[in-house]
Amino acid sequence: MSNFVETNALLIVSISVDFISKVYGQQRALDNVSFEVKSGEIVGFLGPNGAGKSTMMKILTCFIPPSNGKATVNGFDVMDHAIEVRKSVGYLPEHNPLYLEMYVKEYLEFIGGLHKLNNIKKRVEEMVEITGLTIEQHKQIGALSKGYRQRVGLAQALIHDPAVLILDEPTTGLDPNQLAEIRDLIKRVGREKTVMLSTHIMQEVEILCDRVIIINKGRIVTDEQTQTLQQGVQNRMVVIVEFDKDVNQDKLRAVSGVEDIVRVKNNTWQIITRPDIDIRSDIFRFCVENNLTVLEMQREERKLEDVFKELTRKK
Repeated sequence: MSNFVETNALLIVSISVDFISKVYGQQRALDNVSFEVKSGEIVGFLGPNGAGKSTMMKILTCFIPPSNGKATVNGFDVMDHAIEVRKSVGYLPEHNPLYLEMYVKEYLEFIGGLHKLNNIKKRVEEMVEITGLTIEQHKQIGALSKGYRQRVGLAQALIHDPAVLILDEPTTGLDPNQLAEIRDLIKRVGREKTVMLSTHIMQEVEILCDRVIIINKGRIVTDEQTQTLQQGVQNRMVVIVEFDKDVNQDKLRAVSGVEDIVRVKNNTWQIITRPDIDIRSDIFRFCVENNLTVLEMQREERKLEDVFKELTRKK
């Protein structure tokens, strides 16, 4: 009975990270990071440049060791069972290193050989079809567009049928058509696998991800279901106000219902309210009490991008 429970636990949790830190000299790239990703989830791992996203992904794919802490992928410890982890993971690095002089099918057959697959040619044909490489399969990789090179990168990540996909900026540099195609491919693949991806594109998060983890300066600042974050966004109002002169920030922040303020430029401010509060009348009263004039006021739709900015600019 206990063996059954343990086996099920491994199937339920695909990625487990417990108090992982990574230190480069004096720089702490990751600082006691902990999270879990369950089987079948598509999780967006977000953060500004230098936040520690790629470092975390390199640890999970056994490219670099953590300074301390523990991480498992598909039940295997990244330090003690690195070979088993690599067998379980499909990894697409940020810069997608490919052998540009090789042909598409030749390269995929080479990768299949590294994984010691049976019936490599059949598996390569399946990957070519799944990733939409049929019309480009006989070309050299160096002759492909950025979008098709990303498809080749995804094909090599998928060829050994891994349980977990880790994708670092998989849509960087793609045009709108290529973006839509690669997103659709990731979404289809995500129905059968656990996917962890990093991106700076909030629309991508809304379309693809079940859950969002945001990291800043090596620490997790939020870990929420995407739907929960979206509901929080919808319940708040953003008001852009231009005053005729400078305002006292402390007084503006103290207006009832104000959750946060951000100077946009000069005397123009972005004011974020608490849930379900219309603050516009309170702003007018604030102006009267402080001898200010509103030159312009407009309500804006709040987006996930605003949440990201708020969480990652805090110290």
